[in-house]
Amino acid sequence: MRSLLPSELIIHPDGSIFHLHLKPEQLAGRVILVGDPERVSFIGEYLDGKECEVSNREFHSITGSYGGKRISVVSHGIGGDNIDIVLNELDALANIDFATRGVKPVFRPLTLVRIGTSGGLQPYVKTGMYVASAQSIGLDGVLYFYAGSERVRDTPFEAELLRQLEWNITGVRPYIVSADASLLAQITRGEMLCGVTVAANGFYGPQGRELRLPLADPALNAGIAAFEYQGRKIINCEMESAALAGLAAMMGHRAMTVCCIIAGRTDHQMDTDYRDRLPRLIETVLDRI
Repeated sequence: MRSLLPSELIIHPDGSIFHLHLKPEQLAGRVILVGDPERVSFIGEYLDGKECEVSNREFHSITGSYGGKRISVVSHGIGGDNIDIVLNELDALANIDFATRGVKPVFRPLTLVRIGTSGGLQPYVKTGMYVASAQSIGLDGVLYFYAGSERVRDTPFEAELLRQLEWNITGVRPYIVSADASLLAQITRGEMLCGVTVAANGFYGPQGRELRLPLADPALNAGIAAFEYQGRKIINCEMESAALAGLAAMMGHRAMTVCCIIAGRTDHQMDTDYRDRLPRLIETVLDRI
């Protein structure tokens, strides 16, 4: 059995993993992921009881129970790079023996639901709607650093995307992955809009926002909104769904993202007071996870 080196699997003297500061026994099999550390505290108020609460940098975690289910709520911060940290550490907590530094013989699958915020890219995707990412287009490149990513990617979809958009952003190649279909059905129950999400690798230029720096491809957002493949259109934009779905699928976990739409990119609307819209989505996920 391969023993992972201390420089690869970094464990604190108290037995907790490097960034999350969680110990293996503190992680539940059901995990709700959010970007904002403060949102962990908000969701924590819904829990019947708290076993533990741990914070380090942007990573804030609470494990407790809800309706008889053991649930962990973990914040991941912003972007696919943070998802790479959080997914690898959650998987390590579940599937690596910290005493021997070896992979456990019996795999422990996790169920991971990210609750986020997003911008709508179609006229019918209005602020306040809940949208689930059935497929995600990753612009972050995270999956390409792992062997075998092609087994979870939709490569024909990728080729058509590059063709239709006449892709010319040097050094960035989109990848496309699907959320876990059974989890998608479990959480949405046919009551939410499901579609294709673009997961950008930044908030400004990568999402077509132009402040002082000009865009390399000013027509990209219009091309994304007009894109269609096998009846599917790109309906919203955020920053983490692709890395989450892709890494989870490669590791053997179930994962998906559901977002509250807070910006209409086609009608140029922005809802900065969106926090009142999140409780119903949070309650829905807690009930169904």
